[in-house]
Amino acid sequence: MRRPRAMVLDEVWRRLDGVEPLSGPHGGPLRRTVKLILDPLVIRPVQNPQCAGSMLSADGAVLLATRIHAAADVLRATAAWFTLLKQTRRGLRITEGNAQDLYFQRCFELATVSGMPDPAGDRAAAESALREIHGLSAGRTTQALKEYLSEPARVGELTELIQTAWRRRPLTEVPDHTDLLAGLLEACAATRFEDSGAVDLDAVIDASVGTHTGIRLWLNEIGCTAQEFGLTLYPLPLPPQVGFSASTATLGLPLDRTIHERVFTVLQASSERADLPPIPELVDAEIARACAPWALLDESLRVAAAAGAALAVNLCPLGDPRLRGHSPNGDAAPTPRAPLTLASSAAGLMGAAVSLTGTAAGPLDIPSGLPGAAAAGVAGLTTAAAGTVVPLAGSDGSLDTAAGSMAGSAGAPGGLGAAAASTVRTAELAGATADLPDSAGRGPVPVAETRRAREGAVGPDGGGAAARVINGRWQREAYVLQARRMAVRADAVDGPLGAIAADLRVPWRSYLRRLWARLHGRDVRDFPVYAADELWDLLDGVARSVILDHRMRVKRALAVIAAADPGERESRAG
Repeated sequence: MRRPRAMVLDEVWRRLDGVEPLSGPHGGPLRRTVKLILDPLVIRPVQNPQCAGSMLSADGAVLLATRIHAAADVLRATAAWFTLLKQTRRGLRITEGNAQDLYFQRCFELATVSGMPDPAGDRAAAESALREIHGLSAGRTTQALKEYLSEPARVGELTELIQTAWRRRPLTEVPDHTDLLAGLLEACAATRFEDSGAVDLDAVIDASVGTHTGIRLWLNEIGCTAQEFGLTLYPLPLPPQVGFSASTATLGLPLDRTIHERVFTVLQASSERADLPPIPELVDAEIARACAPWALLDESLRVAAAAGAALAVNLCPLGDPRLRGHSPNGDAAPTPRAPLTLASSAAGLMGAAVSLTGTAAGPLDIPSGLPGAAAAGVAGLTTAAAGTVVPLAGSDGSLDTAAGSMAGSAGAPGGLGAAAASTVRTAELAGATADLPDSAGRGPVPVAETRRAREGAVGPDGGGAAARVINGRWQREAYVLQARRMAVRADAVDGPLGAIAADLRVPWRSYLRRLWARLHGRDVRDFPVYAADELWDLLDGVARSVILDHRMRVKRALAVIAAADPGERESRAG
């Protein structure tokens, strides 16, 4: 019988003694213990694929338990070294960084080489390890940043500097480079097969395409607002604040972050902080950067941000072009898009999974009792051979209701399609609409209030080759398809799969946030984009990162659901 990996890991870990410093309050392994020690150093799922899935077979569970028990002595020594390093850390009055993040893997190394530590004899070794770990910062620590920004006189000076830089922003009329960006994306995607020399990236940079697009974003002339892109909670970006604290758990959206948060993320992500400028120079440069187009200083990185935005609005992991979002390509009058309930979003995932897997063998039955528009949407569907993507037909927001009603004919648990259709129908009758929650958990952000598209831009091939490459990869994700099939359940709308379903509706937000974070890091380290193939590697790499992150979220959600209701899991697996 297959069992959730997290459950097996928890049971095996509780049988070990002497590992309390690596355990949570309930006796199971800490999340960082799994991430930093067990997975990469003990279990090694890449080398042992039987231990890699969210659900383990009987053989996989035995293998996982065997590997952990074989490393029990090293794990106990790791826990002892971690206790010794924490004690030594307090004696040295070190407060910088998270002890688990900084020391777990070094403690495993010390345990492997030296075995169980002697609290008295090995204190010098612990102190040496601590000085080596923290000596790499060269005074560029988050505590030093906090002290620098907490002086009242300096706060006033920096606030005035921010206001001056914000007032001097270039807000003049600039040309629209939509067609040039589209051609750049096509050429970049073609570099996978052809000579990248055919793309003149220098000409695009010299034309200030990135700067002009950033100015148009400030002026709300790009077709999508910064809020719709998921870069800010406000209709237009606001000047940054100095800030007094920062935490990775409470970071604002990219364009909403304070100067403290922006520099804090740079320090947190740097393993060699000595290579960074001193704290005062970092702060001054960040103020200039925060008040620049796209909040970036290098023009090549601004071009990358503009190209990423043009690509992101054409991402549609659900396989329906109408769910692609906004297109900045066009001057046509905005057309409203019907707001969709979250229940509708979850129900639509089922229909997308059917169209993507291509398992439908014939015409789909239209369940009775569906709203007229939903029935018409189902009637407009076509069947597909295996592996063929079938675009869903329909004319309004009831598309997802129609797709969700296909669950019964696609092998889903009985009654789920009808239940989803009933949920949506109830919302329609009540006139209920709901904004999708922001993926960062910051409350609702309006979804796709408008869309400006050129004639013919929103079609099966909208977005060109670059978008088709990424969409094709995303739509083939096995874990994503499994989440779509399961998200049709009414209780999944409010459960862990609900947030995933919402993110699938607005994929450009997570894409652009991650792209901006990478561009910001490159900008701080003066690492521009030099060639078209490098630009494509950057844009494609961000997409891969988002997909992998999404896959891990799905795996965790499915593990939670399986652990909470194993009987229901078995019925779905069958």
